[in-house]
Amino acid sequence: MNVYDQLRKSMYEDAEQEQLLHTVPVRRSTTPLKHAEIATDGSCIGNPGTGGWACVMRLDNCFREMYGCEAKTTNNRMELMAVIKALNALKEPCAVTVFTDSQYVQRGITEWLSAWKERNWKTASKKPVQNQDMWRALDKARSRPRVDWKWVRGRADNCDNSRCDELAQRAAREQIASTACPSAFRVTALSTGDPTSVSAQENLEGF
Repeated sequence: MNVYDQLRKSMYEDAEQEQLLHTVPVRRSTTPLKHAEIATDGSCIGNPGTGGWACVMRLDNCFREMYGCEAKTTNNRMELMAVIKALNALKEPCAVTVFTDSQYVQRGITEWLSAWKERNWKTASKKPVQNQDMWRALDKARSRPRVDWKWVRGRADNCDNSRCDELAQRAAREQIASTACPSAFRVTALSTGDPTSVSAQENLEGF
C-alpha cells in the first residue's frame, strides 16, 4: 500500500469514527432529584447580643430539626447561620426550597451576591460587605444542591417557620444547641406523628 492509499484509508477511518461519535446516544439519568424543604430563622436578644438559629428540614416523609447559639452575634448572622447549617447537612444532591423570613438573606443570595463577588466583596459604595465570612460560607454551601429561595412573612401561617422562630428564640435565650449526634435528631413520620423505625431513619440519609 502506497502513501496515498494509507492516507485515504486513514481519512475514511476518521470519518467513520466521527459518525459513530455523533450517532451513539448519550445516556442521561432519568432518576428525579429528591426534593427537600427547609425553613430557617435567626434570633438575637439585643443586636448585637446573645443569638440563636434554627432550621426545620423535610425530605420525603421525614423531618429534622436543628438549632444552635452564639454568645455575641447579630440577627443577620443568625439568619445566615441557619441556612448554612441546613444546606451543609444535606448528604446528597437534591432540589431544595428554602423558606426564610429574612429579606437580607433572600435578596442577598438572589440579587446582591453576584455583584459583591464581581466587585471583590465590595458594595456599590465600595465598602466591604458586612458578614463577608458568612456570605462566603453560604455561597459555598449552596453550590451543590439546586436551591429555590422563598421569602415568607415572619410569624405568618407557616408551621415550619413558626417552629423555627420558637427554636431560635429559645436557643438565643437559653444558649442551647441540638446535639451533633445524628441519632438524637428528632425524626418523625409525618403521616402518624409516631417515631419512625430504623428503615425510616435510613430514609433520612439525604440529610
